[in-house]
Amino acid sequence: MGRITIRDFHDDDLDAVVQLWWEARSSAEQPVYSLAEVTASCREDHAVVAVRDEKVVAAAVGRAAHAQGWIVFFGVAEASRSGNVSGALLDALERKMAPIGLSTLSVLMPEGSRLDLLTSNGFQVRHSLRYLERQMPVQRRELDLLKDVGGRVLPRHLWENVAGMRREKQLLEERLVAPLAQPDLADRYGVVPPHAVMLFGPPGTGKTTFAKAVASRLDWPFVEVFPSRLGDGKTSVAASLRGVFEQIGELEHGVVFIDEVEEIASQRSDPPTPTQGVTNELLKIVADFRAREGLLLVCATNFVRGLDAAFLRHGRFDYVLPIGLPDDEAREAIWRRYVPAHLAGAIDFGSLVSESAGLTPADIEYAARRASQEALARALRAGDTGSGSRTDLATDDYLAALAVTRATVSEAQLTTFLEDIETLARL
Repeated sequence: MGRITIRDFHDDDLDAVVQLWWEARSSAEQPVYSLAEVTASCREDHAVVAVRDEKVVAAAVGRAAHAQGWIVFFGVAEASRSGNVSGALLDALERKMAPIGLSTLSVLMPEGSRLDLLTSNGFQVRHSLRYLERQMPVQRRELDLLKDVGGRVLPRHLWENVAGMRREKQLLEERLVAPLAQPDLADRYGVVPPHAVMLFGPPGTGKTTFAKAVASRLDWPFVEVFPSRLGDGKTSVAASLRGVFEQIGELEHGVVFIDEVEEIASQRSDPPTPTQGVTNELLKIVADFRAREGLLLVCATNFVRGLDAAFLRHGRFDYVLPIGLPDDEAREAIWRRYVPAHLAGAIDFGSLVSESAGLTPADIEYAARRASQEALARALRAGDTGSGSRTDLATDDYLAALAVTRATVSEAQLTTFLEDIETLARL
């Protein structure tokens, strides 16, 4: 069975959508809108479909009235209800409708419907009529602003997709997500929601992934500021940085991420270096951030001991959190992401997990893709065109790829990281 892809509705898909509507009508999830309304919205409003083996297996159709969006039809073929097809389809429809400037996306469902398909994607049941709605992460007035600063709304479920790394996830959940998502609960215990956090660890350990996962978990826009892109020759880097953050400050909510922050936050010296003005400006920006609600600044560095001491003092960053190499559970999840599903049952994941200790997620991805590429080349040399017998991947193929994969993080870097946890981490 092939993989599922999500794409925009085409006119040729209409018969399949009609079939899905009739299937829904004969089940407990009878459509609220008539077939005529659904087909009209497919052609005139907004629709996306999920396709497997060139066959439409799910569809989501929406229409908008001013700032209110409605899901006119949402149907998934019975055989395709496993997995995250529903969530991916709803995400795709939301992204398609977002540029209109919706404030709310709503759906009416008949009694007996599987509401979990919607509640797991951010919709909330409002009253006994089974009316569900969710607030859009970005309001209409912020759309152009978010585009100007290079921000975007990330797919949901990124948090759940970070497998393993339980300690890191627990820290982020307790220190960042919960106080920001549940401010009343935090206030009850005297917890002040965080405004700025520093993530540190060896290169490639997933600091960016965790920052995005936090934004996804909060359902806040994600804005990444790239130090290397600041300044245009006419405007200084410090002035450019200030201008970007002034724009970001107009957002109601947002997770702002600066990777490799050591580029603009290195230790100051006497005489001053050319970057010292940028470091001073960033310190002022962090102070300003602490006076704002609804915004979280996340900085990441591979060299936390190279940062200016002022950044690590209490009162600047609420937490200085270590992000290390993936644990056993995380490595297995990464392997399973890249091993073809039809081969997973024959693969000794325990051996792969053991042999990939000390590797970053990117290292494991490289080894998995190398094994796949070698297997494809072997099949092509054997004359396999995809229609006959095939030369499948085996555990030994992945182990062979691991044998020639160089670890990104050296023993010296790992030792330094463990020392930094003891001396600089603030949990």
